[in-house]
Amino acid sequence: MLREVQSEILKLKKENDICILAHCYQSPEILEIADFTGDSFALSVKASEVENSTVIMCGVRFMAETVKILSPDKKVILSNPSAGCPMAEMMDIDYIREVKSQYPDYAVVAYINTTSELKTVCDVCVTSSSALKICRKIENDNILFIPDRNLGSWIAKQIPEKNFKLLDGCCPVHAKLSADDVSKAKSLHPGAQLLVHPECKAEVCSLADYAGSTTGIMNYARNSNAKEFIIGTENSIVEHLQLECTDKKFYPLSNDCICTDMKSTTLVDVLNCCKGEFGEEIVLDENIYLGAKRCIDEMIRLG
Repeated sequence: MLREVQSEILKLKKENDICILAHCYQSPEILEIADFTGDSFALSVKASEVENSTVIMCGVRFMAETVKILSPDKKVILSNPSAGCPMAEMMDIDYIREVKSQYPDYAVVAYINTTSELKTVCDVCVTSSSALKICRKIENDNILFIPDRNLGSWIAKQIPEKNFKLLDGCCPVHAKLSADDVSKAKSLHPGAQLLVHPECKAEVCSLADYAGSTTGIMNYARNSNAKEFIIGTENSIVEHLQLECTDKKFYPLSNDCICTDMKSTTLVDVLNCCKGEFGEEIVLDENIYLGAKRCIDEMIRLG
């Protein structure tokens, strides 16, 4: 039945001129029918380069919004309308305006994991892979980094010459991981290297052999001569690496590192999106589109 559903999706996306994007936290059966897989912003760039008239984003809402910003003339569908991002929704525009008024001489740097509306009051956007480079290149030595205090802290430690103001936002999934989790995993797998996402707390990142974006973690594991790895990010990455690198062993840092929003999209959801019977078309107000695009364009210029 799985293969039948996948075959129907492949048939429909060709008939209906659809490009399917799948974030790497999606399940293997969804990754198999996607045109492109990877991190959110890289997927948005890929979508802007194809000629398809419709794009289905198998991910969460802010990712679909970014696709729409980079491809305003395309029809962009969020594969499951309930798929949000708690971190992206932690701070609203009124709160950030108030904070900006308290720190008027600070450049506001927005992690890509923010709503399009919030991006309109920020100076530049960053991804986890570009954040360090862009924060170094910003002329202003004062940086208000939102919303993730953990990613912001990780960057700030590597650029001590700049002043960072961090707020109380985080990814609830990554923020649950602790030094105690590292101790337990290391006791079970003493020879394994620890690879973590910088959305983890400082106490976890400080113990890692490598900290970086999801794509960075996967590339490190692929290219390393090491044979065992503890993975400190969403547990789907453990499964994907196990399937791809069968000569190596991968273990989750915690069995609880699961993003339920990412897991809300099913293969049948994608099928029904291709039929035009499910999903949500992303429509952005012109002012939000223009403001968020300015923020993303500055990221492209700097990084």
